[in-house]
Amino acid sequence: MEFYLFPIITFLMHVLVATNAALPPQLYWKSMLPTTPMPKAITNLLLPDWKEEKATSVGVGKGGVNVGVEKGYEGGGTDVNVGGGNGGVSVRAGHKGKPVHVGVGYSPFNYIYAATETQLHDNPNVALFFLEKDLHHGTKYNLHFTEISNAATFLPRSVSDSIPFSSNKVDNIFNKFSVNPESEEAEIMKNTISECEEPAIRGEEKLCVTSLESMVDFSTSKLGNNVEAVSTEVNKETELQQYSIAKGVKKIGGEDKGVVCHKQNYPYAVFYCHKTDTTRAYSVPMEGADGSRIKAVAVCHTDTSQWNPKHLAFQVLKVQPGTVPVCHFLPQDHVVWVTK
Repeated sequence: MEFYLFPIITFLMHVLVATNAALPPQLYWKSMLPTTPMPKAITNLLLPDWKEEKATSVGVGKGGVNVGVEKGYEGGGTDVNVGGGNGGVSVRAGHKGKPVHVGVGYSPFNYIYAATETQLHDNPNVALFFLEKDLHHGTKYNLHFTEISNAATFLPRSVSDSIPFSSNKVDNIFNKFSVNPESEEAEIMKNTISECEEPAIRGEEKLCVTSLESMVDFSTSKLGNNVEAVSTEVNKETELQQYSIAKGVKKIGGEDKGVVCHKQNYPYAVFYCHKTDTTRAYSVPMEGADGSRIKAVAVCHTDTSQWNPKHLAFQVLKVQPGTVPVCHFLPQDHVVWVTK
């Protein structure tokens, strides 16, 4: 299913007009990180007037803000979207005409949750999670890379801070955005807020940031200002196909720590950011069966001892918490921050 929230555009545009003195978030980035290039995952989420380079269209207008529940998948087999419009990885499995789509539900990148029955359907063991020992030239994965289509863009911090973001204020939020409390839109928004309010696991520091400025502040407060931010880069959408890891896998960052920010389902850009000292990031060149090339980023977690024992990763990989490093490809609209 795909839906749009037209009233959200109207509300946000009114707020933006009323706060036209707010500086574009990219200026804050430049002031805080003058030597750190902005990754494509960030530039794709800037309002069009703020972009220095005309990248993928944000798609504001023409029906509203796409919160990110996609149309049903009509193909066969198992499909893992790295990127796409729902702010995470969607697993779609089943025979032609009988899609199974993980939409509303807990993110696979929130490690306190057990896998749902939908996530486990038909055992989607196709690269959502993998072992670090397999991260080398020649390893093959079945993947579906898509261009970013989520129109949920960043708002200036002065604007986002003026909008409630709390489970005890959801009625106020729905009212502001003219969202029916019984709708699927409302369920998605409540689910995102709920995940953001869950406590961090031991060894993790987390924050859901509602602006680019807040993301910069959180990441630099944990890692310092000598950082780089990277994301998976997809030049064109491809069909589900086999990808091989090409030569040139490289570790990113000087230390085994980082801040990973996962885009959430919400009317404007919200990221679930978490910092651990047991994270390794890699640049992973990949080649598709059709000749396409992807600049992927993989994140490996070297300590999974505090994860839910029934998390999707353990059920897919058949390993126990805390035994081996567990990795995943970074969806295109997610960002990992590491020290230089």
